[in-house]
Amino acid sequence: METDLDKVFKALADAGRRRLLDVLRAEGGIPLGELCAHLKMSRQAASKHLLVLEDANLVTTVRHGREKLHYLNPVPIHEISRRWIQSFEHARLDALHDFKQQLEAHLETSPEPAELKE
Repeated sequence: METDLDKVFKALADAGRRRLLDVLRAEGGIPLGELCAHLKMSRQAASKHLLVLEDANLVTTVRHGREKLHYLNPVPIHEISRRWIQSFEHARLDALHDFKQQLEAHLETSPEPAELKE
């Protein structure tokens, strides 16, 4: 059974869908025709990509008159960041903190270098 997180990773695995998300991030609230123009992609291809992105909850749509406007939903990407990226970031920051403390302790205990004579 495919989880929501699996759907997000599957959607992000395709370069065309990532480009589509980049366009929506820069210019949200645009109709399918404009998306196709930005990406030089057929309506059929863009529609297929949008279905995958909507299924992964990465794209939301709003009807505005006859147009269907597409928007990036950054929440699933933020959830990936929190679960998969930030957890690794803490370990790296802890290692840098420990290194800094060791370096400072070493500098405090080492003798002052002799002043250079001119």
